[in-house]
Amino acid sequence: MTGVRIPYLEGRARQPAALERIAARVAAQLPALGGVLAPAERPVFVGIGASYAALTLPVGLLAEGGILARRELAGELGPGLALTDADLMLAVSQSGRSTETLESLSLMPDGRRAAVVNVVPSLLSQAVDHCVDLGNEPDSYASTIGYTGTLVALAMIARTLLGAAAAEAAREWDGIGAVLERHESALAPVVDEVARRAAGVGAADVVSSGAFRAVSESGALLLREVCRVPASALVTRNYLHGEMESAGDTLHVIIGDGRELGLAGSLAAARHHTLCVTSADLSPTEHLHVVPIPAAASLPVRVVLAAAVLQRLAGSLAQARGVEIEDFVFHNSDTKIEEPV
Repeated sequence: MTGVRIPYLEGRARQPAALERIAARVAAQLPALGGVLAPAERPVFVGIGASYAALTLPVGLLAEGGILARRELAGELGPGLALTDADLMLAVSQSGRSTETLESLSLMPDGRRAAVVNVVPSLLSQAVDHCVDLGNEPDSYASTIGYTGTLVALAMIARTLLGAAAAEAAREWDGIGAVLERHESALAPVVDEVARRAAGVGAADVVSSGAFRAVSESGALLLREVCRVPASALVTRNYLHGEMESAGDTLHVIIGDGRELGLAGSLAAARHHTLCVTSADLSPTEHLHVVPIPAAASLPVRVVLAAAVLQRLAGSLAQARGVEIEDFVFHNSDTKIEEPV
């Protein structure tokens, strides 16, 4: 079956309640995964597009816990590459129909293949041995609920791989709906002002490192999809090594609490439009706009809250630029496998 599509702004409005449901649903499914997750010491996460971006979160969490995980771009895998060193493949596709992700399953033996999807039943959910689903949540075409819900599910799976019980993995998300609603109220005026000022930019750089690349990579994709701004997802240290030299007529979105702070200050001092998303103490200036993330929140929660900032920015920029959010320019027929009617 195919997922139910809703408008982008409606997806954002429904997101707080949806994440509450998703966390509870995933927690109920985790015990059944115990047999396949518990022995895994070298998991590989596979996806494409926004799903690939989301994989930086579980890989980062597992690295902190001593498990050497990696992510692979499904479109770059092929029959000549055998994942012989991996003991678990976890494929991610919100629709369950991504062509390359489905094809990558052939590289892993039966019994060690799992998936995270939103839509069930779907081709991917039926092709793996174990599946975690988000519960067929209605989602926008440029994903809102599906993306943040996938982040929640992947964080819970990573916690389980590290030995947490399902209830413990779910506890991290207690009250996420209310947290997200408060966050939205705080970020809205800042982000909308940035969108107003930066409506005419020619490009956007979205910069982060570590697990926050789940935000920069998906956020750059949203800026391209939703408001047609040529956007790049860039890694902080690489950006400092020369990529920032092209700044000019550019919106800069900087995400993080470390070297990102000095970077944001430098760009703003040079009078570039700069939005910094951080849990550090940073004061705004004329060209530096700041959206705070609660420092006390866990890393996965902070990643989801940062993703909400980029979702808002994409929608606000679309409005400021006069772009119809739901009107995509290109429709490619080979990125999803159509299911028989």
